[in-house]
Amino acid sequence: MSMGVHAPKTIWKQPKRSARRIGKRVTMTDVARLAGCSQATVSVVLNSVDDIRISDPTRQRVLTAVRALGYRHRPQIRPADAATRQFALLVDRLATPRNGFGEIDAASELAWRNGHVLSVFRTGADPRYERRILESIARSGVDAIIYATDKTREVTPPLELYAAAAPVVLLNCFSRDHEFPSVVPADAAAAARATRLLIEAGHTRIAHLAGELWMVSATARRDGYRQALTAAGLPDRSEYLREACWQAELASRASHELMDLPEPPTAFFCASDIMAAGCYEALRERGLAVPGDISVVGFDDLPQAAQSSPPLTTMALPDREMGRWAVEWALSNAGAGGRRAGPRVTRLECTLIERGSVAPPPERRRASRAR
Repeated sequence: MSMGVHAPKTIWKQPKRSARRIGKRVTMTDVARLAGCSQATVSVVLNSVDDIRISDPTRQRVLTAVRALGYRHRPQIRPADAATRQFALLVDRLATPRNGFGEIDAASELAWRNGHVLSVFRTGADPRYERRILESIARSGVDAIIYATDKTREVTPPLELYAAAAPVVLLNCFSRDHEFPSVVPADAAAAARATRLLIEAGHTRIAHLAGELWMVSATARRDGYRQALTAAGLPDRSEYLREACWQAELASRASHELMDLPEPPTAFFCASDIMAAGCYEALRERGLAVPGDISVVGFDDLPQAAQSSPPLTTMALPDREMGRWAVEWALSNAGAGGRRAGPRVTRLECTLIERGSVAPPPERRRASRAR
């Protein structure tokens, strides 16, 4: 059966956060009033009824009203729902140069050890497909929803997450409104640690090959590099910062330019292992040895980092730890229903992997031998 549910004619305005009712439980009637539609329409949208058609504009008005009012939808629990014991993980992309997307591996393992199946949905960053997945999840019932991205970034969560009956946690991403708890890597702190390692080895002229600086992780890693220089009383020299956009070829070109400076750097902190590979190539082309002439530190701990010559010192992302954190939060809040209060953004520490690409600068070694 298919029937249309029509909203009365009204001028729709984006509800402000102040529309939330204070001191009184929000009802479906309140949602309908704010959305300018009937309570039946609200029920159809929130219960994902297949055989009743709702226009997309009406659906969006309902979900926006749900978000503005903080309405918690509690659908009737069917026997099948009670036995679901399932978490849903939505991720935009699974293709990644990192180690097998460790977040999902660790999340799946921990969920299973605690009696839950982790169902993974790849959305391809397609909002329409994402919405269909969330509607399917709402019908089948899950104990918690994990919303993930392959790159650390700010997201605008789909409105369906605000109306979800199950608690929601964000993995490797965060939202500006901080309505959901989230877990991300501590990129800035890790970059500061990598830069300090070079400073502790005696380097004072340290260059930074940055990623695309519109990206959250690239900006955080640049900021951590600068913080370490400032804390050590070293100048933050703008000519030592080059945006290589995560690419080995651009990193190689930038490394050549840096080594042509009147005062070339004696060390490089690269915001990714891929850019460190480009830096290695440029230094070899100039007849310079790592770490005998120049020290290099990378970031990400990709498999090729350990296989490079010499093996690359780098920072390892807490992929598995983030996956476990998200599932632990889900286990603690499963069955609670709706949005749950929690930490805004939890940043997990990266690990320094010391290999063979860092040594004191040549002049320091010469001075040491002279003494």
